[in-house]
Amino acid sequence: MLEFFEDSFGTDVAYEQNGLYIPEVSDCMRCGLCVSHCPTFRINRIDEETPRRRIRTIDKILNQSVMPSKEELEHLDNCLQCRACETVCPSKMAYGQLLDQSRQKLAEMPKPARLAGFIEKLSLALIEHKPRLRFLSRLLGFYQRSGLQNLLRKSGLLSVLQLESYEDLLPPAIDAAPLEPFYLTTADRRGSVALFTGCIAESFDRATATAAIRVLNRIGFDVIIPGQQGCCGAIHQHRGQAETAARLAYLNVGVFNSLDVDAVVYSASACGLMLNEYEQLAIADFDDEELGFFGDRLFDVTHFINLHWPDNTPLQAYPKTVAVHEPCSQRNTLKNQQAVYELLARIPAINLMPLADNAVCCGAGGVHRLTHPHIADPLGAEKIEQLHISGADLLITSNIGCALHLAGGAGRLAPPVTVMHPVGLIARLIQEMG
Repeated sequence: MLEFFEDSFGTDVAYEQNGLYIPEVSDCMRCGLCVSHCPTFRINRIDEETPRRRIRTIDKILNQSVMPSKEELEHLDNCLQCRACETVCPSKMAYGQLLDQSRQKLAEMPKPARLAGFIEKLSLALIEHKPRLRFLSRLLGFYQRSGLQNLLRKSGLLSVLQLESYEDLLPPAIDAAPLEPFYLTTADRRGSVALFTGCIAESFDRATATAAIRVLNRIGFDVIIPGQQGCCGAIHQHRGQAETAARLAYLNVGVFNSLDVDAVVYSASACGLMLNEYEQLAIADFDDEELGFFGDRLFDVTHFINLHWPDNTPLQAYPKTVAVHEPCSQRNTLKNQQAVYELLARIPAINLMPLADNAVCCGAGGVHRLTHPHIADPLGAEKIEQLHISGADLLITSNIGCALHLAGGAGRLAPPVTVMHPVGLIARLIQEMG
């Protein structure tokens, strides 16, 4: 049963009784408030690259069952799904949900093959299956340690093969070895948490995982890392593979609900957004109570650490300028970016500032950096320019995709700027127990 209310614009907007929004394409008033907030419009400056025009294409797919033109599909596929449009929409359009639904239906329609589609399918196949991803991680780790990476970078062959921008996304050191299942605190024990690492974090963002473990242990929490957990399913959901996303959600809810822990914490904001939206998926075998139990124990790691920070835990001084990048998942939907500032403000002598134009997407967009470099690269370059202007010594971001996307450009600045998760800086500065 739906409840309806009339907003200030006289438009009927539908909600479920539990508060979940029921998206309708017809809710869009074409008012244009979203246009200036759309990152793809910022680059292309044409109406086809705006949410309101994409809504028309989504309407064709969902309500008319019509395959849009090649041009319409290209403009739709350019969308980063940053959901900045949702933050300013007077009709409260659930644009992200509508786009997911349209891509799910598109997946059932025949459409021409393209390179971006192949890269997307390959990426999804890898992150869905941990053994495949771990095997790839081992190969890439060998590529880095053997000296082959330095050789190829100096040879110019990567540029000739048009692989330079892809190779630039690799973190400094890939570690394919699985994390231990238990990390017990040596401080006065206050409880236990389970750490969500998802798919690529263990290998491609090991530094953040180990930093989170160190800080959580230091403030009195045992850390459990269940090996059975899988990818959060966000990229699958956003690329039309709703069944796979629901299956991954079913796996993760079951794994984490079976643990006797005080909280489930995540470090990547994009994963956190997906985990928080599991209730919107069709997970038939879970009832509302089970999904509610999972959601009630879910915390961003910076928020959890803030809540449980002991007064007698000192941090070393850091008299440097730190710029904070706010990922779209954190700023536009989770709306918990303030936890990062609160945590870092505990550091003595730090000069903390938001990165300019934080409201604009950096261009990473899940696999968008791989499939749509013509969109991702200019947006990323804008962030690096703002970082250079800021004079910051360090760039902080809470999402691995954004970090990998920005790290290459930040590292080429003079002097180079390191990109780090907020918990990484805390782990570096937290003092050991006496």
